Amino acid sequence: MAEQVEPPYARIAAELSRRITDRELVPGDKVPSTRQVAQEFGVALATAVKALDVLRAEGLVLTRPRSGTVVAPRRPARGSGDSAAELTRERVLAEAVAIADAEGLEAVSMRAVAGRCGIAPMSLYRHVEGKDELVLAMADTVYGTLSFEDDDESGSWRERVEFLTRALWRLHRAHPWLGQVHPLTRPLPLPNLLAFGDRLLGALGGVGLPPKLHFDVHVLLYSHVVGLAANFEREDEALSATGLSAEEWTDLQYLPRINDEEIMGRYPHFAKLFGHFGALREGYDMNLDEMFALGLAMLLDGLETLATASR
Repeated sequence: MAEQVEPPYARIAAELSRRITDRELVPGDKVPSTRQVAQEFGVALATAVKALDVLRAEGLVLTRPRSGTVVAPRRPARGSGDSAAELTRERVLAEAVAIADAEGLEAVSMRAVAGRCGIAPMSLYRHVEGKDELVLAMADTVYGTLSFEDDDESGSWRERVEFLTRALWRLHRAHPWLGQVHPLTRPLPLPNLLAFGDRLLGALGGVGLPPKLHFDVHVLLYSHVVGLAANFEREDEALSATGLSAEEWTDLQYLPRINDEEIMGRYPHFAKLFGHFGALREGYDMNLDEMFALGLAMLLDGLETLATASR
């Protein structure tokens, strides 16, 4: 009887699993991308994807758009006293935020939060009136973690605006569901969000803009953060629906179509970048952190011009 040959994806999965077991890769470390796996082991992208799928199925790695594909944490056993922890409004909100961070805002429900607290859903109504109030309180709680201690009010307006906007980006990046709470056109008077907005308006006061433009710029900066950070949440949803990371989807779905010669012939400016002799023929990897920094720099440069013109 002929010896059964182990398929390539299984051999690759076994090797990556060994690296995790031997702690060459530790929890939180990025796992080699599909392209890196394909190059290292000399296999097709589809084979690399299948190997990483094995690791996901075994719970060894997690794929999240905020961090890529990383080694999964080792979960400690829950202590016997956890379920007996006192139920407070703060704990309810902390559990709700944890659900939203891990699974998205759609996963937040009174039943889900009660389950994490180890209580009956009706017990939550002593602390929040319903899901609408819960979501608003979650958002205000998260905005309340913003710290202004390092905002030097004696510094230049540009330094202050950049500091505050970057702080807001880090917050929305960590909690991308925040951008789903309400549309930009229907602002909510959340105390901690108003505190941030007031601080940003104060920093922008140094630009010397007319009142309406002053407020418009404050909204535009907020929108720049929320609009880009919302894509982390949308990517989470796409990952859940397809089982493919953004990189895997691009490699398997987008690139084979966009690299077609007929497509390149139809769109010459794309061809100049991504065709056989294009400037970006090795590919383009979107980095939302870099996009945020680029957009912020352009907005602040524009503010410099407005400040000069208004003098």
